[in-house]
Amino acid sequence: MKIHHTLFFLLAASAFHAQVISGTVISKNENQPIPYVKIGIEKNSTGTISDEKGKFSIDLSNAEPQQKIKIEVPGYNSYQETIQNFKKHDQQKIVLTEKTKNIQEVTIKPKKLVDKNWGVNTKTKSVTYSVNPEFDKKSFLGETALEFNAKKRSKIKNINLNIASYVSTQPVLMRYSIYSEKNGFPDKNILEEEITVELTENMIKDGTYTLDVNDRNIWVQGKFFIGIQFLKDFDGRIRISAALFRTGFIREFYGDWQKMTLAAPAINIDVKMDKNGDNNPENESGLADDSTEALMPDVSKYIQESEQTVYGQNTAAGKYLKLQDTDLYYEVYGEGEPLILLHGNSGSIKDFYQQIPVLSKQYKVIAVDTRGQGKSIDSSKKDFTYKMFAEDVKALMDHLKLNKVSIAGWSDGGNTGLEFALKYPERLNKLITIGANAFPDGVDNRLTSHFENQMLVMKELKDPKKFNEQRLLKIMLTQPHITRKDLNKIGSRVLVIAGDKDVIKPEHTELIAKEIPNAELKIYNNATHMIPFENADQLNTDILNFLGKSN
Repeated sequence: MKIHHTLFFLLAASAFHAQVISGTVISKNENQPIPYVKIGIEKNSTGTISDEKGKFSIDLSNAEPQQKIKIEVPGYNSYQETIQNFKKHDQQKIVLTEKTKNIQEVTIKPKKLVDKNWGVNTKTKSVTYSVNPEFDKKSFLGETALEFNAKKRSKIKNINLNIASYVSTQPVLMRYSIYSEKNGFPDKNILEEEITVELTENMIKDGTYTLDVNDRNIWVQGKFFIGIQFLKDFDGRIRISAALFRTGFIREFYGDWQKMTLAAPAINIDVKMDKNGDNNPENESGLADDSTEALMPDVSKYIQESEQTVYGQNTAAGKYLKLQDTDLYYEVYGEGEPLILLHGNSGSIKDFYQQIPVLSKQYKVIAVDTRGQGKSIDSSKKDFTYKMFAEDVKALMDHLKLNKVSIAGWSDGGNTGLEFALKYPERLNKLITIGANAFPDGVDNRLTSHFENQMLVMKELKDPKKFNEQRLLKIMLTQPHITRKDLNKIGSRVLVIAGDKDVIKPEHTELIAKEIPNAELKIYNNATHMIPFENADQLNTDILNFLGKSN
């Protein structure tokens, strides 16, 4: 159930209409303009940001008179006023009062401080937040944030942002914020002064922009959020690396914060933690408790490694089989008894880059890109089913003149293997399933919730280019429908593999193994759903041992 996506972080503001209120924001104490101040309607996505001279214009045509306008910038007291009264300020000055800074002396002996790094460290280029002003030249005032949890009192030294790509003809203006937590969402900005950066490409080292905040004396404990916001239009695009199956937070201007369960931005921090300080009885990782983090770990390094291999893109070993509505891509390696490898949802042949070279020494390995995935193209408008995928496997066997095969299927590939075992029992020798499920309820409820939220996001986007991704998501939410009686009918020998921290419920994996008459069960200790990536050597050994056993 691995999904590779590009997540677009494109947040629109309202179009200009008739009633536009303009003004200048100035400091009361210094009587000077305040640059880059947020001006917007409270609990609403309508807003703007003042320019470097404190000047702003905001469209209030559709605003209700009793709604409140909110103006804020770190270091100054927040300004609020009803829309009705605020409209009287057109072309006038809005005065903000500087906050009184309560500087507290923090004295901790150096020997008590330990270095930690918390947050999302992935540098993947395949899963990203994309900031592209070209889609909205007037404004792109969205903000994204990541939640942290400091077990003990800690001082933030650096804030690191992993950037997959940077294209801009001028410096990109961005602001960092640090929020307290309330009811699981960002609340108040705790910074005493703003942190605004003009980011240029040469400031990004090895895919990371590191902001040194050590001198700002920022201490945190408990849950908090670090947010980033782009303040000014630029000619170009920035893509921020993101980690799948971790929770990020987004909002449009002063609108409510929303959880983005599809992915989280690659923000991580270097801290000095007070080793002997009071404990916060939460986790020690620094990253706030995200219920799916342990279930679906960051595998970007394996994806990057697979991209450097020939598998999945080998012109010498690869061919296409033309079927109705589908060009099915496959690669063949080695000689001997045939073994078909079936990858997981939205994966490809590349995912078996650690299995193919080992297994092909003893078997004829046929690795397949399932229809609509990898290099296989599907032009139909039908919903995908695992039975359909099983029929494709049978068609490929017929094409290659293979009477009988063994199948090793990971995740969705294992589901397809089970359907194949039921539909074409005479064509199957042995079956290995890795993290398979017989029906949707076998998947951990937390991950299912992520998928459901992801589906809502896709439906909201209404992007026809995402049709295939929606089909792949839908199949996980609605398929397969293999009953206990169906499992009882499988006569082939089956090795059922899963991790003890798999996204497949432990009792469900046990059910599959129990109900298949000739099944063996193997649970990997301290293993997730990503066994072919993270436990490659053990998996290769188990597959070879199982296939080598006499019937």
